[in-house]
Amino acid sequence: MTTRAAANGIDIAYESFGSPDGRPLLLIMGLGAQLIQWDEGLCELLAEQGHHVVRFDNRDAGLSTHFHEHGVPARGAAPPYLLDDLADDTAALMDVLGWPAAHVVGASMGGMVAQTLAIRHPARVLTLTSVMSTPGPSVAPPTQAAAAILMGRPAESREAVLEQAVLTWSTIGSPGYELDQDRIKAMAGLAYDRCFDPAGTARQLAAIMASGDRTELLGQVKVPTLVLHGEADPLIPVVGGRATAAAIPGARLVTYPGMGHDLPRELWPAFVAEITKLTSA
Repeated sequence: MTTRAAANGIDIAYESFGSPDGRPLLLIMGLGAQLIQWDEGLCELLAEQGHHVVRFDNRDAGLSTHFHEHGVPARGAAPPYLLDDLADDTAALMDVLGWPAAHVVGASMGGMVAQTLAIRHPARVLTLTSVMSTPGPSVAPPTQAAAAILMGRPAESREAVLEQAVLTWSTIGSPGYELDQDRIKAMAGLAYDRCFDPAGTARQLAAIMASGDRTELLGQVKVPTLVLHGEADPLIPVVGGRATAAAIPGARLVTYPGMGHDLPRELWPAFVAEITKLTSA
């Protein structure tokens, strides 16, 4: 069941899995993605390992507050918010949940938010897991094909959105694993019906670009850190994961051959095992 919380001056939509007595585990999704992109099956696997899992919509995604009044940011203009604000949203959601601190997992832009949370609110982060992310946009630039997908004109109709989703994931997804077009279309349709706001994605992207490089600040992070990354990621190449791990003292890097910029179902057990090892230490 989706719940809405008033946090940091906005409304944040979230869902939970597992026992409230479990280890608190907060999942932060990436650019333009909604909480449903943390697949229920993956959330349930994490809950089975003793975690109280919460997945949520970032601002400008899903059922959380959207900044429609700002439209699409003009090139070179100051964005309406930064990754700092998304990190503060996350800390405020933890306040609503009654969590003094949590194990934090972020994917792609969500990894950037998780890194920023660990920098800005170090006492709130028990462990940090950064998945297919980077310390800054210039550290691991996308391939030409991936950049074209990222910057391409958004589809408008529901049917076009489903077809675009297949093109997107066939370009940036995992070449080492089978592309399930039916599943991709089903998820894209669910996301479209739940919320469709390409301008919100553009505002999030502007926040990423304006937030700069965190490499030096990540040297301050003292919590146990895990970095997971696909070796075949064209959107944020594996150099981004390596740079993240190198920047955070004591961070552990795990890379996966054949994994692109997604979370292949076949690797869920491996992800869950690595995260559980970190959170239960």
